[in-house]
Amino acid sequence: MTTNLRLPGQPDELTLPALLARNAAEYGDLPALSWRGGPDAPDWTTLTWADVRRKVAVLASGYAALGIERGEHVLMMMGNRPEHWLSDLALVHLGAVPVTVYGTSAPEQIAHIARHSRARVAIVEGARELARWEPLLADDTVPLERLVVAEAADSGPHRTYGSLHASGARLHRPDAFEKAWQEARPEDPLTVVYTSGTTGDPKGVRLTHRNIMLQAVRLDRNTQLPEHAEHICYLPFAHIAERILGIYLPLLRAAHVRLVADPAAVAVAVRELHPVQFFGVPRVWEKLAASVRAVLAKLPQEQRQAIEAANDLVRTRAGHRERGEEVPAALEASYTRTKERVLDPLLVLAGLDRLQWTASATAPMPIDVVRFWAGWGVTIMDAWGLTETSGVCTVNSPDGFRLGSVGRPIEGLELKLAEDGEILTRGATVFAGYLRPDGSVESASDAEGWFPTGDIGRVDEDGYLWLTDRKKELIITSNGKNVSPALVENTVKEHPLIGQALVHGDGRSYLVALLVLDAELAPAWAAARGIEAVSLGALAEHLAVREEIARAVEAANARLNRTEQIKRYRLLTEEWGPESGELTPSLKLRRRVVREKYGALIDGLYEDPYEAS
Repeated sequence: MTTNLRLPGQPDELTLPALLARNAAEYGDLPALSWRGGPDAPDWTTLTWADVRRKVAVLASGYAALGIERGEHVLMMMGNRPEHWLSDLALVHLGAVPVTVYGTSAPEQIAHIARHSRARVAIVEGARELARWEPLLADDTVPLERLVVAEAADSGPHRTYGSLHASGARLHRPDAFEKAWQEARPEDPLTVVYTSGTTGDPKGVRLTHRNIMLQAVRLDRNTQLPEHAEHICYLPFAHIAERILGIYLPLLRAAHVRLVADPAAVAVAVRELHPVQFFGVPRVWEKLAASVRAVLAKLPQEQRQAIEAANDLVRTRAGHRERGEEVPAALEASYTRTKERVLDPLLVLAGLDRLQWTASATAPMPIDVVRFWAGWGVTIMDAWGLTETSGVCTVNSPDGFRLGSVGRPIEGLELKLAEDGEILTRGATVFAGYLRPDGSVESASDAEGWFPTGDIGRVDEDGYLWLTDRKKELIITSNGKNVSPALVENTVKEHPLIGQALVHGDGRSYLVALLVLDAELAPAWAAARGIEAVSLGALAEHLAVREEIARAVEAANARLNRTEQIKRYRLLTEEWGPESGELTPSLKLRRRVVREKYGALIDGLYEDPYEAS
């Protein structure tokens, strides 16, 4: 276990407020939260753990004055800024349930979450968010009553975070605050995370203090870090990964969170801070690798050859560790000498020289990227899990890893494979069920407690899990974002010209689509505009049709969030059908068949410089 810190109770009886009370009492002078105020305030502002608890107590009083009650959902749409982090903790201390909404969410998705969660209050960042939230206040189907705005200049008629904090300072009663958080129970909900469903509507995953605390304790046991280590926090809090790594684990470890408001600035933060731990979704590791390769390409040939030889030697050492073998003494000595002389100078420039624990999850990590970093002595510990399992189910660790696998189950979690290879899991970190609109939960596990993950895999002889396919159709981009292809496809197919669509983007940084004209409606649309064509193929080549398809995609994108938007597409000339294999006899889309048949076209959409063809 990384931390030897005293726990204020048994792991399955912990609550988040109890951890904050311990941190303030025993580690009150240690740094807890740091952030930059922007271009006009480039220096870091830091709160200690004692400061954090005082701020949380004041904010809890302010939110209580708004009428927020125990068990009530409160929505938040803010970036990685202190108002978000501190409000999350303050709401938990009241017994309320914070629910973070992705900042890229489309208005229809925000309305669904507001309606489904029955939230009366939302806390948003500024003007950009208000444009999507204010219309909900006049929507009779949405129970939303009030908005709190973090940026005072953009608040308009709404309550500001600053005024709420000020009222909390006036109204704060220490005895009421202490009484409120001590009423928290391990079985109480700690948060609800909305995750994309295959039907398109986000599903609410309700996670309890017990789910999350056990996840944090067990994940902590799979890392080897100095106590109170810094964490660079840049991923959205709407994602379970950053909620675990950026809120819950730091509370357990009394660690130091560095908030990076702009995810694009994370490489700059790494170069400045030289962290001992770093978590990145595959796309982040890909970008970092590309940056290193770009630097190498500019070096003299002799220096490049020396670095490549060093990479090979370091990978050889990693191979011994991966197989659980003792590294030969001569190789270990050569590794130490070579890394210090050849590789460390470049790692220092990138801020990666102090890394002791590096990890990835949320999407499959390309093995070539894993091998690249292994050549620099950076072993990326890939993990696998879901929101429904409170984060990771399996994880590689320094004590045992297989590059390319997603590791072995964490303590207390059981795995088994169904007949079709689907991975089933059960344990105390698996959620009780999806939130219903009436506040109850609907179980997604069978009578024996097994939850079907939708992923297909195999387990090797050493107990490591290898993902081989995805039973569910959910797309996970290289940025770790979940996308329902059915939602995107159905949105674009609402235009009468488009009869069939396939969206692709698994493991990629953006979505592309294959589109097929509607065999019945497209000719009628063309005829009404005086366009003569003898086939769908001829129509697909007509300039007026192509321009209308471009407008249809643009209109669909306007209704989708950025992650879901189609960046490039190809309009095909032939309809899909059962005879040609793209559809089942019941006319369901065979995604794998389409991807295989049009693989070259799909790959071209990630290479060609056009956005429509």
